[in-house]
Amino acid sequence: MRLVLIRLSALGDIVHTWPLAVALREGLPDAHITWVVEEPLRPLVEGHPAIDSVITVATRRWRKTPFAALTRAETGSVRTILRELAPDVAIDPQGTVKSAWVTRWTGAPERIGLARPWRRELLAGMAYNRTTPGDENQRHVVATNIAMVKAIGLKTATELPLPDGSWLLNSISEHYADLSPADPYAVILPGAGHPSKVLNPRTLADVAVDLAKQKLKPVVAWGPGERERAAAVVSHSDGAADLAPKTSLEQLTVLLGQAAVVVGGDTGPVHLAASLGVPTLGVFLTTDWRRNGPLGRQTAVISSARLPRTGRPTGSAGAKPGRPPSAVEIWNHLRTLLAQSKHDCNAAEPISFTDDN
Repeated sequence: MRLVLIRLSALGDIVHTWPLAVALREGLPDAHITWVVEEPLRPLVEGHPAIDSVITVATRRWRKTPFAALTRAETGSVRTILRELAPDVAIDPQGTVKSAWVTRWTGAPERIGLARPWRRELLAGMAYNRTTPGDENQRHVVATNIAMVKAIGLKTATELPLPDGSWLLNSISEHYADLSPADPYAVILPGAGHPSKVLNPRTLADVAVDLAKQKLKPVVAWGPGERERAAAVVSHSDGAADLAPKTSLEQLTVLLGQAAVVVGGDTGPVHLAASLGVPTLGVFLTTDWRRNGPLGRQTAVISSARLPRTGRPTGSAGAKPGRPPSAVEIWNHLRTLLAQSKHDCNAAEPISFTDDN
């Protein structure tokens, strides 16, 4: 069987799709599995033990210049590669119009997407000839993704699998051995994909001061468009924190993977850190952590979002904002997480601390 898995973006969503790739490989050991992903995120997929080949796309750039000659050439090339691959099945856990277009390009006889209300965008369903419900009993998007294997006759695990990023860290760490500080350090992540998810720089600066008092050097990491915010955290910390250099995705992985602890909002690097087994605290301001929270051996969550009371599944993790947590509240959760990690570094179950309003 030739199977195409379509999860184009974003960083955290790809991490949460790794367990689906593993489930497909375990259920179909002889299948050829291809993952279609956005070009900048290729390192998160290439080399994964469950994946045989990778095809990259550039949908953001293509949408900006849909009629340009380069766009027509590149989209035509991707369509040709997919048709020559001749997949039997295409699975789209992303459930957006852009991922659905790629699903349609595959020409696979079976094009499987999520049913509503698990699917994010209604119109994406036009590309599928089969839809499947997500998990009825578990909210988390990993459970929703895993449930898709039932559409091709495979069974799902009874327990929610944790994303495992050790393969990625092991494959690149030797190339960036000198990147991380020599002394124990903590990583602070001040950015997020949406302004409503961003933590106050002064709050994070106060957290940095508390970390420094525990002999952990705070390092503020940043991605595209986040440098100014990261610099503000460093400035307000009165010298307690250092600004990380500009990092590639591979370098960021090593920086996170060797940290004593990681703290940030609902942002992709938080999910990546959790998958690496690093003690990770996610602070969720406007996201339902029950659906999109970090999963790992040592994770904790502070949620100030006002969560929906209904247990119905949904394709969105949006929630109404509540009172942002203070630096003291964040530090208290970090301190508990650090203490837990020292006593039980191989904890099999995620640790959760929540303050739901």
